[in-house]
Amino acid sequence: MEFNHKPVLLQECIEGLQIKKNGIYVDGTLGGAGHSSQIVKNLTNKGLLIGIDRDEEALRAAKEKLKEYSNVIYLHGNHDNIKELLQELKIEKVDGILLDLGVSSYQLDERKRGFSYTQEGLLDMRMDQTQKLTAKIVVNEYGEEKLATIIEKYGEERFAKAIAKNIVKQRKIQPIETTKQLVEIIQSSIPLSKQKEGHPAKRTFQAIRIEVNNEIEPLKQTIKQCISCLKQGGRLCVITFHSLEDRAVKQAFQEAQGQCTCPKDLPYCICGCHAEGKIISKKPIIASKQEQEENTRSKSAKLRIFEKK
Repeated sequence: MEFNHKPVLLQECIEGLQIKKNGIYVDGTLGGAGHSSQIVKNLTNKGLLIGIDRDEEALRAAKEKLKEYSNVIYLHGNHDNIKELLQELKIEKVDGILLDLGVSSYQLDERKRGFSYTQEGLLDMRMDQTQKLTAKIVVNEYGEEKLATIIEKYGEERFAKAIAKNIVKQRKIQPIETTKQLVEIIQSSIPLSKQKEGHPAKRTFQAIRIEVNNEIEPLKQTIKQCISCLKQGGRLCVITFHSLEDRAVKQAFQEAQGQCTCPKDLPYCICGCHAEGKIISKKPIIASKQEQEENTRSKSAKLRIFEKK
């Protein structure tokens, strides 16, 4: 499979990582190796790149793309378990970590994966094809109330209750098996006057995908785990694509930075505040106007950077 999509915020990530030529770097969301191919170019043979992905197809494509480099290790796994994965390699600390969250463009383009609301495919949405939970199970087996909660919480969809009600109504007639069937239910649940801002199914598909892949719940813990795996001066770069992810990353960074509550006139801290490092990007870095025009996926992307103390 060819992966021709441009990596989002590429230059900003490379600058943010402050790559050391002989350093150890982790791409926790390897995908089509768009970011990784640039990281490894900045390393000597003494440097090391570790690429992690839940998707075995992505790993195969990345191996093909990076086949000229001998200093790359490929791991099938989840970045939520980054500490454990590094321990298995007997690596305690690394110089930098990159997480590009959300669905990669190639997954959206691969019809059989069921991520896209613009192409017909089976309701799957699994990033890791070895897991059991699929979008089909969520849509056909979750209770109406649970469905509505997920769509409202993870999709920030104001018509969540109507969508959940119509999903349950339709699946009583016949199972909902394709993306096209689901899109039609969503479209019929939202008033036409409210369908002007983007595709009406976008929020619901996002919500179901997040539920299937458990993308939000462990995120804060993952960020803290990543920070604990960094060497002194090491950098963590995280790209998010919607407000829920960005909020979780922002909060995790703030907690890791710590907040001293001592009076300003005290010569030293007595409140016990422990800072693990500092936030490099006070505000999230967004794509340039040019990148947004050239790559629509970058429009919602936000990059936050943290440096270990």
